[in-house]
Amino acid sequence: MTQYKTIDDLGDLNGKVVMLRADLNVPMNEKFEVTNTARIDRTVPTIKELMRKGAKVVVTSHLGRPEGKGDMANSLSHIVKDLEKSLGKHVVFVDDCIGPHVEEAIKNMKQDEILLLENLRFYKEEKKGDENFAKELVKPIDVYVSDAFSTAHRDHASMVAAVKLRPAAFGRLMEEEVNALSKGLNDPKRPLIAIVGGSKVSTKLDLLNNLVKKVDKLVISGGMAHTFMKASGIDTVNEANSLVQMDMIDTAKEIMATAKANNCKIVLPLDVVVSKEFKPMAEHKTVDLDHIPAEGWSLLDVGEKTIAAINAELDESKTLVWNGPLGVFEMKPFDNATNKVAEHAADLTQAGKLMSVAGGGDTVSALANAGVENKFSYISTAGGAFLEWMEGKELPGVVVLKK
Repeated sequence: MTQYKTIDDLGDLNGKVVMLRADLNVPMNEKFEVTNTARIDRTVPTIKELMRKGAKVVVTSHLGRPEGKGDMANSLSHIVKDLEKSLGKHVVFVDDCIGPHVEEAIKNMKQDEILLLENLRFYKEEKKGDENFAKELVKPIDVYVSDAFSTAHRDHASMVAAVKLRPAAFGRLMEEEVNALSKGLNDPKRPLIAIVGGSKVSTKLDLLNNLVKKVDKLVISGGMAHTFMKASGIDTVNEANSLVQMDMIDTAKEIMATAKANNCKIVLPLDVVVSKEFKPMAEHKTVDLDHIPAEGWSLLDVGEKTIAAINAELDESKTLVWNGPLGVFEMKPFDNATNKVAEHAADLTQAGKLMSVAGGGDTVSALANAGVENKFSYISTAGGAFLEWMEGKELPGVVVLKK
């Protein structure tokens, strides 16, 4: 991490007011109860370290999409008790993120407590990257720590403008995330394999075009594989039984040609699981590619031949980057391929044979469904930021903290 500023570069923090830009954008139910505390829990190590260094910690974040106005449904007051439980410290909530209330609360801070400020996105200036809003945000603080990788692809005031106004650095979570992704894609041990799923080729063009130039093997799965199968000459794939995008066939051929020119091996399904109904435990069967029913059946997963082929490729790889499930993992038994490949990748990781990095909303859920969410080298909870990193784009919230 010598390329970026970290907490280690901030010097003595004793007695200083440190603002931590965290990602506390957690899911809640209709009673405004947090249903998954993962993002809260992952923020805690940075908070605790800053407190051990004698800093007064002020935490700020966004939550939901309040669109620039106060909205109690998206108030960070709902997460106070969960943050207190995870942190083991008293949390004082302030019903604003800038202005006199915040300044007064900071002056009155007691030892061994932290402040949690109200949702940044209650101000439209946050998403606009407004410099005056950033100045108000950092007015009462001495040091700024950025720990919200999930928002690092946005040029928001708290991610870029505020960072420039005070001594600033990555928090430990941001440091861990950038380090893991760099090892996974920018400086990997080879062979490097990527597994990419998704329903449509059109939504992941930038990703695919970047990966075929960087990875040694690319497994294309999910609905987008149907377009590549059709482009490869599998005539049994059609619009009645799959998610093939006929207008993307030429694009798929171009991506495959680029892959070949860059010595990237593309791995496509060898067999598929088809079903008459889109529901859990529906009637289904596994068929070879030349026996896919013309209509009345839909492609919902890949079969054992494909699973074996992917696992064999993993056996020969040193680094894995994964984004997207292999099939409709939300419904049994169509989670079978995703589960088996995830379990194999996890076993290789635990044996020290594979460095595995995964990310994206569906991917995190799929790996949790497979019971391996704690067995990969790193799993990113970031969605858009993780994808843009994989696409080879520079993230404003990361670049701003380069040394």
